[in-house]
Amino acid sequence: QVQLVESAGGLVQAGGSLRLSCAASGRTFSSYSMGWFRQAPGKEREFAAAISSSGGDTYYADSVKGRFTLSRDNAKNTVYLQMNSLKPEDTAIYYCAADQIYGTVLAGTCAYWGQGTQVTVSS
Repeated sequence: QVQLVESAGGLVQAGGSLRLSCAASGRTFSSYSMGWFRQAPGKEREFAAAISSSGGDTYYADSVKGRFTLSRDNAKNTVYLQMNSLKPEDTAIYYCAADQIYGTVLAGTCAYWGQGTQVTVSS
């Protein structure tokens, strides 16, 4: 069992930056691939970024590529999503997710999910 707790999101102006973190419980964090997903009001949840269990592979949605960076610290059981050059269309609830299979994270069918954190970008 893995429990995921996202850091608080926040309100930021367009062009600004914000870093989200996701802390995981358990002693097997390093065996899990991790991902971030987001859901804007009235829209389906969408994939944002993923990182393999070792941190050696990352993958980003086109909408965030070049602006978001996903990293992990396996010693701290934590992943970090650095979001730069934020746009109003980045406004959403952001969810951290985990699965032992990287492909499953990319597909968005992860076994474990956090409770979500609100990110609001004002224009």
